Amino acid sequence: MIEKSRIAKFRIGQVVQHRHFGFRGVIFDVDPEFANTDEWYEAIPEDIRPSKEQPFYHLLAENEETEYIAYVSEQNLMEDETGEPLRHPQLPEYFAEDEDGDFISYAHTLN
Repeated sequence: MIEKSRIAKFRIGQVVQHRHFGFRGVIFDVDPEFANTDEWYEAIPEDIRPSKEQPFYHLLAENEETEYIAYVSEQNLMEDETGEPLRHPQLPEYFAEDEDGDFISYAHTLN
């Protein structure tokens, strides 16, 4: 059986927004398909539960009240176009920020 490769639509360091819940975040890791627990997956209401066969993104996420880590399917993300700064306290652990305000992974700055 030939497995088709999964190409992520979004990249590490990109600021995205959740389509339904509106929270924003920066992608710090990507799974080519679902790689969390079945318990986590089953906790999502069935009528909005995404397919496991798509990229899932780890985000340094925030909403108006708090900052947290989120795990979100590609179908539920869109590019953030607000241009608003992010305040997540873990951003400096993962990224350097360039003069344009873009997030550059430290893994890419080691060259």
